Amino acid sequence: MATAGGSEGSEQGCEHYRRGCRLRAPCCGKLYPCRLCHDGAEQHQLDRFRVSEVQCIRCRLLQKEDFFHCSKCNLCLSLSLQGKHKDIHTSRVGAHVLPCGHLLHRTCYDEMLKEGYRCPLCMHSALDMTRYWRQLDNEVAQTPMPTEYQNMMVEILCNDCHARSTVQFHLLGMKCQSCESYNTAQDGRCRLSLQEQ
Repeated sequence: MATAGGSEGSEQGCEHYRRGCRLRAPCCGKLYPCRLCHDGAEQHQLDRFRVSEVQCIRCRLLQKEDFFHCSKCNLCLSLSLQGKHKDIHTSRVGAHVLPCGHLLHRTCYDEMLKEGYRCPLCMHSALDMTRYWRQLDNEVAQTPMPTEYQNMMVEILCNDCHARSTVQFHLLGMKCQSCESYNTAQDGRCRLSLQEQ
């Protein structure tokens, strides 16, 4: 993960702002306490409206918006769990934090992996699926669809990056055009491509 030299900031932020996080600049991937710190150190400006990831300065978790840091648990958690995650932390069973920020008991997480790879709450991939997606690329390429489906296009919604794409229908899976994940769901009807209409 790229970090900016000398711009780690303190627990309170920087000279410009008091905050408990660093911004990940979408332009260069570096972490800065604020856009002013970024602009002073780089040869380009940070577009603050494009920032989509922050890093908690306490636990160093890189995350999307809608999270808070729980000092008691020393974890960043989804805002939907604020004030509601007591049971999981007082349980004798350890907790596992998914990449999306949702918490599962370790035993529940192990059971989830027997059935699939997605968070049961938001459907985001709970594991790094990159190798499996590349394997699926090969399987899709080697499995031609029947003639009646070869020009069928569908709209899909990605559960990982939330992007919408229009892709060729395939029974084995339909790949997100934005993040290349196959963790997608069909969102709309099938239609023939322009060549067939």
